[in-house]
Amino acid sequence: MDKIKVMIVDDHQMVRLGLSSFLNVQEDIEVVAEASDGQVGVLKYDKYKPDVVLMDLIMDRMDGITATTTILGKNPSARILILTSFLDDEKVFPALAAGAKGYILKTSQAHEIAEAIRKVAHGEDVLSESVKERIKEHDHRPHERYDDLTTREMEVLREVAKGLSNQDIADTLYISLKTVKTHVSNIFTKLKVEDRTQAAIYAMRHKLVEIDTSEN
Repeated sequence: MDKIKVMIVDDHQMVRLGLSSFLNVQEDIEVVAEASDGQVGVLKYDKYKPDVVLMDLIMDRMDGITATTTILGKNPSARILILTSFLDDEKVFPALAAGAKGYILKTSQAHEIAEAIRKVAHGEDVLSESVKERIKEHDHRPHERYDDLTTREMEVLREVAKGLSNQDIADTLYISLKTVKTHVSNIFTKLKVEDRTQAAIYAMRHKLVEIDTSEN
C-alpha cells in the first residue's frame, strides 16, 4: 500500500517534531519533508510533491495563506490542510478562499489530525467543528446589500475571494491591470470594506465562493 506523503510547514520546531513523530508511526502516512516557513515550503513542495501539505498560518517571511496561494498557483491539484491555533474570521475565510482543502486547529487530538490528512488525501474537504460553527454563525447574520455591484465587479470580487492578485485577475478575466484596480477600488467603496481580506470574508458570507460545511 502506498503511503500518504505529507509535508509539514510550521515555524515551531517542536511542533514539527511532535507531528512527525506521531505521523510516521501511522501505517499509511509518511512525513517526507518539513519547512520552517511558507517560503521554504513552496520550494520544498516542488521537490517532494507531497500528497498533503500540513500548513501553519502565522510564519516569518511567508505566511500560510500566501504559501497556499503560491503552491496552488503552480500546482492546482495540490491538497493543503491548514493546521493552526487561530479561529478568527481574518484567518479562516481567507485560508479557505485561497484554496485550502481543510482547516483544523492545533488543539485537535493527534488521531483527528491523522484522519483529517487521510480525508484530504482522498479529495475530501475537512473542517473542524469549531470552523463549521464559525461559518454557520455568519450564515445567520444579516447580509449587507450588494445589489449595486456591476456584473464585472461581482466577477472581480469572486476572484479576490479566491486569493488571486490583481495581475492574476486581469489575466483570468482578460482585462487590463488598471481596470482591475479600478474595479477593486469600487468594490471596497460599495461594500464599505478596507482591504482584500474583508472583501473575501464578505464574499464567503454571501456564498459567492462555495465552502463545503457538510459533516465529514
